[in-house]
Amino acid sequence: MKWRLASGVLCDKNVPLRLKGKFYKVVLRPTKLYEAECWPVKNSHVQQMKVAEMRMLRWMCGHTRLDKIRNEVIQDKVGVAHVEAKMREASLRWFGDIKKRHIDVPVRRCERLALGGERRGRGRPKKSWGKVIRRDMAQLELTEDMTLDRRVLRLKIRVEG
Repeated sequence: MKWRLASGVLCDKNVPLRLKGKFYKVVLRPTKLYEAECWPVKNSHVQQMKVAEMRMLRWMCGHTRLDKIRNEVIQDKVGVAHVEAKMREASLRWFGDIKKRHIDVPVRRCERLALGGERRGRGRPKKSWGKVIRRDMAQLELTEDMTLDRRVLRLKIRVEG
């Protein structure tokens, strides 16, 4: 819905691509990634987000898939980072906030779900938020002690764009 409202500005050929990219980063990406920090992110979620983002970025640049321009080239033109990295950054920042807060603070429903507070059915267990966070922390070489220092955490997880 927000995309349709903003498409007048984003599809205007007189607006520079970098300005369109800034608008995308400030308005559209936060709308798209709302509460993504508490998702137990699967590969299918990441793929869907990548596809949606690239469709928007191609549309902003005035290109189609038939033009055969690589995704990295379009992302560099607009100045936008990968959506997977931004999702990881948001979830690790939120993890740091959870580790720092007081024990008596009430827990939101998405936090309860993310921490595995619901019963599971038959079949393979669903990927938990905690497992995703541990994988992301291992990928960025973070420890739980580092998450308590806000400055260190921001330096390690920050993604430009």
